[in-house]
Amino acid sequence: MKTLDVIAAVLLVVGGLNWGLVSVAHFDLVAAIFGMKFGETSTLSSVVYALVGLAALYQAVYFKAIQHRWGHESAPARAR
Repeated sequence: MKTLDVIAAVLLVVGGLNWGLVSVAHFDLVAAIFGMKFGETSTLSSVVYALVGLAALYQAVYFKAIQHRWGHESAPARAR
């Protein structure tokens, strides 16, 4: 399952960087990777966008399980 966690995280980074580049520089990284111009889509780019969306859903639904699996659960607050 950790492999799926990493794949989902990488896809979210790619998606986030792509949207950042689209908004700031009007550059579509996914389209460029597949040799297309800004705004063009292909089956491959649609697959990448679908995978990014699925990765976001996976991260949202399994957020607590992912934290637990990687040992990043927040400790309860303690009185001082």
